[in-house]
Amino acid sequence: MAKIGPNAILQLVPVLEDAAGPDTVAHMLALAGVSNLPDPGAGLMEEAPAARLHQVMRAEMPDVAPMLADAAGRRTGDYILANRIPPAAQAVLKCLPARLAAPILAKAVAKHAWTFCGSGVFRLVSTWPVVFEIADNPVVRGEHTATPLCHWHAAVFARLFSALCGPGWRCVEMHCCAQGADACRFEMVRTG
Repeated sequence: MAKIGPNAILQLVPVLEDAAGPDTVAHMLALAGVSNLPDPGAGLMEEAPAARLHQVMRAEMPDVAPMLADAAGRRTGDYILANRIPPAAQAVLKCLPARLAAPILAKAVAKHAWTFCGSGVFRLVSTWPVVFEIADNPVVRGEHTATPLCHWHAAVFARLFSALCGPGWRCVEMHCCAQGADACRFEMVRTG
């Protein structure tokens, strides 16, 4: 049974509640097979319910799903900054120029990929420019679309890089498994 971090659900639910209200969220959780929210202190959770909730959100709210996934991804990044990256490590990264900090952060993301890609296969393609790939991404597995769908992942990456490697980082998903690509490919771009 593949596992993923509970923030894939825990940071999405409040965003959904703000956008659609508790009744709609309860309906979406039921469709995803989530009977109880995961315990944040219990560690990783089964990936399938988390992936299904993201897929249900995209099916039920297609027009706003990218914006909602982005908001949940930023919240997930905030959680990681507050709870998972030691303050001393954050301080060091913030003191370094982006050309040095970004590769260090990219390697740290790769080391901890198991927490956000579940049964998908993560690959750090390049540390400068920073490029990540997730093959067989469970969050979009089985979906078919003309445009990339991984707004949650992209927002997590953008939040972490903007907070730790200087402002103005964006994460652009160049292609997605849901488009028929072999992997979801994320490229970090610094603007400004």
